[in-house]
Amino acid sequence: MGKSKVLIVGGTGYLGKRLVRASLGLGHETYVLQRAEMGVEIEKVELLLSFKKQGAHLVCASFNDHNTLVEAVKLVDVVISAISGVHIRSHQILLQLKLVDAIKQAGNIKRFLPSEFGTDPARMENATEPGRATFDDKMVVRKAIEEAKIPFTYISANCFAGYFLGGLCQPGSILPSKDHVLLLGDANQKAIYVDEDDIAMYTMKTIDDPRTLNKTVYIRPPKNILSQREVVEIWEKLIGKQLTKTSISAHQFLAKIKGEISYAEQVGLSHYYDVCYEGCLANFEIGKDGEEACNLYPEINYTTAEDYMKRYL
Repeated sequence: MGKSKVLIVGGTGYLGKRLVRASLGLGHETYVLQRAEMGVEIEKVELLLSFKKQGAHLVCASFNDHNTLVEAVKLVDVVISAISGVHIRSHQILLQLKLVDAIKQAGNIKRFLPSEFGTDPARMENATEPGRATFDDKMVVRKAIEEAKIPFTYISANCFAGYFLGGLCQPGSILPSKDHVLLLGDANQKAIYVDEDDIAMYTMKTIDDPRTLNKTVYIRPPKNILSQREVVEIWEKLIGKQLTKTSISAHQFLAKIKGEISYAEQVGLSHYYDVCYEGCLANFEIGKDGEEACNLYPEINYTTAEDYMKRYL
């Protein structure tokens, strides 16, 4: 059986560009949506042209023109959405629902992967406000997909390594200090950190796999299931130095969320609370409706947290 033709929506984004590279690397005929609304964003244009040079097809379409989306979808077998919408409620959901409508009308898609790639929203009904809105929105998209009877795979990639390992799991930091770290609570709750290129590769592996059809795939590299304290210890080992440590209690952290900060900051901090205080990523077993990516694809030599963090030396 041949490899699927793939359309990647949001291909110039943080994860999207990695999905494009992984798709091309695995030999898929790869199409990248070129949004008419892009305007004069020169860096995105240059990235699209680099994809074209590597063999991708650029497909011009607009979320303001339903017919162009339908025509783009008809070119392929699989659609992957990597539309970013960090902290912008309603924007991402609106675009994804438009994409669902186009896929439904086209009627040819054998797999759709919506833009999730983080915490499984189906397990976050008790998430901390206001971050819960993010998960509620994703469930609206899931409902639309399933009501339209569109075959799907949902990807739960947990924590992007660049955002969490780089900052030693501290909100608002993406580079590790060699002097001090703020521990969140007792810093013993387990989370799961995944290299962004690995996320893309595992994702692309799922699209032609019957085992992942209409299921949630969780990316849980065994060596990367770590507490914040363990992440800090890895960094201390790499730099040969103990960091000065202070901590912030759950009560103090929740007060910070409710303080005089922007809505976007409140959303981001509430996600950190669920991950680092509640342990929402690793406090459940994968059931019959899910699969674990590292078990499915042991041939992928994933990047360990320690190897990832060596880039910061």
